[in-house]
Amino acid sequence: MRNFIVESYESSREEDRLTTNNARKIEFITTIRIFNELFDDNMKVLDCAAGTGAYAFYLADKGYDVTATDITPRHIEFINDKLKDKKYNMNTSVLDAINMNIFEDESFDIVLNMGPFYHLITETQRHKCFSESLRVLKKGGILVTSYIPKYYVFQYVALSDIQYLDIELADQLINTGVLKHDDEKCFWTDTYYSSLDEMEELYKRNGLQVIEHFAQDGISPLLREKVDSFNTAEFDIWCNYHYNICREKSVLGASNHVIIAGRK
Repeated sequence: MRNFIVESYESSREEDRLTTNNARKIEFITTIRIFNELFDDNMKVLDCAAGTGAYAFYLADKGYDVTATDITPRHIEFINDKLKDKKYNMNTSVLDAINMNIFEDESFDIVLNMGPFYHLITETQRHKCFSESLRVLKKGGILVTSYIPKYYVFQYVALSDIQYLDIELADQLINTGVLKHDDEKCFWTDTYYSSLDEMEELYKRNGLQVIEHFAQDGISPLLREKVDSFNTAEFDIWCNYHYNICREKSVLGASNHVIIAGRK
């Protein structure tokens, strides 16, 4: 069976996504700022969809014991190659977050589920992924999940390309949250778009205490030409402003990427 998600990432440059321009950098800048507030030192971290390792390397450089996995072989090859220049070790493997049976129960203090959830288009898949993240997380540990709000995504794609300014596509995203690789107006790959209320209910239903919920990048991707034109001082002001409002509910629904974190 073909994995269209893997094919999509194998043909893209994930290593450039958070570094190429201001509108993309703000996601990483905001996220690590809140991670620094949220995480204690010397914790054992599983990044179960590490991509090319932006967050895994940031945390490992700070002294965390990091395990990085990803479903895309090219991503793990990239991480392993970069590790050659590091003085520390990092366990890595190609792994589907739906089945993480290579790890024992309660193995990690922190689980970063920053990618798998919004690529799982059936409730069964999402349940398996979430359950596995919880299984390998220690009691008292922190589960971090990224999601893409379904009320944001249509605005972004419609403004990016006029062919996606389609009311049927908008209705599909709002009513189902699902986009499939073979949909006529598919603009990415298999994806699931959710909402603030849905994610908070998911966490509470699974016994997690929600301790953070914030917009990683807000409206910056929609305003990318303007944000990318900022000089260093201007961009610092923009980043600080976004950080100050990133937990507001109205901002969460209007962000490209959102993180919810809870304690087990």
